[in-house]
Amino acid sequence: MQKLLLLIFFMALGSPVWAGEVERSPLSIGEALRFSSKILNEDRTLNIYLPPGYRKDQSKRYPVIYLLDGSMEEDFIHIAGLVQFGSFSWINMLPESILVGVGNVDRKRDFTFTSKVLRDKKEFPSSGGSGKFIASLMKEMQPLVERNYRVSGQTTLIGQSLGGLLATEILVKHTNLFDHYIIVSPSLWWDGESLLELIPAGCCAAKSIYVGVGKEGAVMERLARELHDKLDPDNKTETVHFGYFKQLDHGDTLHLAVYDAFGKIFSNQAPQE
Repeated sequence: MQKLLLLIFFMALGSPVWAGEVERSPLSIGEALRFSSKILNEDRTLNIYLPPGYRKDQSKRYPVIYLLDGSMEEDFIHIAGLVQFGSFSWINMLPESILVGVGNVDRKRDFTFTSKVLRDKKEFPSSGGSGKFIASLMKEMQPLVERNYRVSGQTTLIGQSLGGLLATEILVKHTNLFDHYIIVSPSLWWDGESLLELIPAGCCAAKSIYVGVGKEGAVMERLARELHDKLDPDNKTETVHFGYFKQLDHGDTLHLAVYDAFGKIFSNQAPQE
């Protein structure tokens, strides 16, 4: 009688009652490649998202998107969601792609070149290691991905904030390392804005480039616009794009900017069959 009364009570509340045994299991959205970097002299992790059909068709090859700040607790999960969503057949924003999240160890070291500004050195005491990081990206990380996955050869780089600074440095100094560049809220104030001075007008018109920024203050917004204008001085290049998100700030521009970039950069690419 007591159980019956309890059942009636819970049903009256509209609450679920005994549902029987529940089985729990780990939920995975990808896999991790861990390797020892000889260039950086430390262990590194690459987080990998594979398209749903990757295991089914062993002959199919995929573009690769490299994401800086790609640790699990950083941007990997939500950018993986955008890659999955954008490649749905009913969305058809970008081809099915492999996402490689480059996990961080010391981003202030890895994403910055040596600065001559005393304030930069004081606030970022470990800075100045971008040269070694780029070398590891070229000689260790990309070859590791190419050996372990079926890649098509087309590559994209995503970087935000200090990652945007690094993506810009790679664009300027190693232009052909990637086919597409998505640069969001780049910290181009580093070293007294010296990187902007290295960019010849229209230097990278052969690449697909997206520059995005939110309402992030006069300096950040000016630098992002100057980067775009240097890359496309006449505002006529169809492969260089700019996005301004006045409703967002430095902390939340990345997600919508990447979504917008996917639509613009891959708009002319037919989906992979």
